[in-house]
Amino acid sequence: MRRDNVNDLLAFITVARERSFTKAAAKHGVSQSALSYTIRKLEARLGLRVLTRTTRSVSLTEAGERLLRSIGPRFDEIERDISALSELRDKPAGTVRITSVEHAAETILWPTMTKLMHEYPDVNVEIINDYGLIDIVAERYDAGVRLGEQVDKDMIAVRIGPDFRATVSAAPSYFEGRPRPLTPQDLTEHDCINLRLPTHGGVYAWDFRKDGRELKVRVQGRAVFNAVAMIRNAALAGLGLAYLPEDLVDTAIQEGRLVRVLADWCPPRPGYHLYYPSRRQPSPAFALAVEALRHRA
Repeated sequence: MRRDNVNDLLAFITVARERSFTKAAAKHGVSQSALSYTIRKLEARLGLRVLTRTTRSVSLTEAGERLLRSIGPRFDEIERDISALSELRDKPAGTVRITSVEHAAETILWPTMTKLMHEYPDVNVEIINDYGLIDIVAERYDAGVRLGEQVDKDMIAVRIGPDFRATVSAAPSYFEGRPRPLTPQDLTEHDCINLRLPTHGGVYAWDFRKDGRELKVRVQGRAVFNAVAMIRNAALAGLGLAYLPEDLVDTAIQEGRLVRVLADWCPPRPGYHLYYPSRRQPSPAFALAVEALRHRA
């Protein structure tokens, strides 16, 4: 196969996966017009239209879907094989892409990956915070990080953190003139600070367990954020009750800046796990990351 034909196919794969000429052009370091010309050449050679373009979106035709399914995995395999050649070098190299939730990224992933990157200068790390349970294979992540109870059974799961507790807390000023909730059902009478999820625009349901009972409560309140740091700040400002990992509020509770409630409804829960497909052939860089992150009690 001619080299320019291979380049045309690689350009098509990037546009098809990004669903954007702008993003694909940036990845290839070319102009959008040059990339569009490359795709037109490919379509002319195939005698088929593989992409449908509008002013706002890019989508695959039936022929495009079939082409992507056929050649995408093959180019991915070539990329993995080339990456694996770094085993022959003194130091592993390559990029490790991980999707995570904010809390795990800040408390576990980044501290560990910082040490790894200092030790192995040719290893790159990309961490994307996302509360949605996305398809890591389709989105081309090496791995994801979620609580153990949220990991699909067909994935390899490696524990990277200890069990931890969630807390419900608010500033003392919030409870002035208000009774403290004694059960999760009492939360319906309170202002609660919500975490917005990307999936369908919903909010995170607060999870409670006691004496074998499990409850998920969808709370209401005036403040909604998509970052736990802002939820904590809102709670400290007296704007309502917050549902957060214990380590994020422990100091504030000990100092009296926050008051904890419903502690008997918040037992320890499974810690964070790194998960990835069982069929994946790990690169040396990813294998290093897994071993560095593995939780050792």
